[in-house]
Amino acid sequence: KVQEATAEDLENMIELNVTAFLRVARLSIPHLVKTQGHLINLGSIAGQEVYEGGATYCGTKSFVHAVNKAFRIDVHGTGVRVTEIAPGAVETEFSTVRFGGDTERAKTVYDGYEPLHAQDIADAIWYALSRPKHVNIQHMLVMPTAQASATRVAKT
Repeated sequence: KVQEATAEDLENMIELNVTAFLRVARLSIPHLVKTQGHLINLGSIAGQEVYEGGATYCGTKSFVHAVNKAFRIDVHGTGVRVTEIAPGAVETEFSTVRFGGDTERAKTVYDGYEPLHAQDIADAIWYALSRPKHVNIQHMLVMPTAQASATRVAKT
């Protein structure tokens, strides 16, 4: 929750998910326009649904979702494709970071169901990249079968 987070935690999240995101895009887009390239951004289900304790993270991922749509408009007519891949629960170091390095607590997040894996997201990215030039996958929400929303996960 925002009121329980340190200022440093909030600033780091905003720096990574907003500021760095914009810096990379600002530097990449001119080259992508010249080459009719493909900009792929990593969003999250948290950019479309909010949940308790996720105000800052959900806010930054909502930013990514909205800005990705604006990028698509900004490069319209240039041949550049813009895609947001928005995963649900993916087993990564995210939970360890979220729980302040508590790896035991982080492991419990994925107990009782099979989350997505990094390869699943890589496959989604490859799918978007491999479409013919006239096809743009603008947004792809990728969820584990056990996950119905940001907070609803069927566990055994």
